[in-house]
Amino acid sequence: MDDQLLEIVGRHRLTESLLDAGIEVAFPARDHGIDLIAYSDVDIQLGRFVALPIQMKSASKTCFSIAQKYSKFPDMLIAYVWNVSEPGNTRIYVLNQNEAVRIGTAMRYTETDSWINKGTYVVTRPSAKLVEMLRPYEVSRATWSMQIRKIAQRTL
Repeated sequence: MDDQLLEIVGRHRLTESLLDAGIEVAFPARDHGIDLIAYSDVDIQLGRFVALPIQMKSASKTCFSIAQKYSKFPDMLIAYVWNVSEPGNTRIYVLNQNEAVRIGTAMRYTETDSWINKGTYVVTRPSAKLVEMLRPYEVSRATWSMQIRKIAQRTL
């Protein structure tokens, strides 16, 4: 699967997951670091319109990355969509930038030349330790709403 197809399939898997959780999706006309916007017309618990930008990282197998450039979007979610070519095995992990960098720091990725000199770090074969650290961020129908609400409450 080429990179463009991988991104298209990943976006569809992510969109399907959001819609299944009752969250609407919008796509920016241009890519400035935000791949899609998840929103709720009127969130029942918050009683208002809620929208959050999402940066998607899709992978045919597994891939975790951190990038300093996303620090300018403090409320943006980063969705790691793994195993996009296997619908029954697709996993989606959703973190904000601080959470992703915190995991990168715990894994010592922020001590590497790549992070220090290029502002990015990528691992395509995550260790069992990294997968375990990501496990609380795996989304399901119920956790999508909680994740979005958690960030939306900070902006009140």
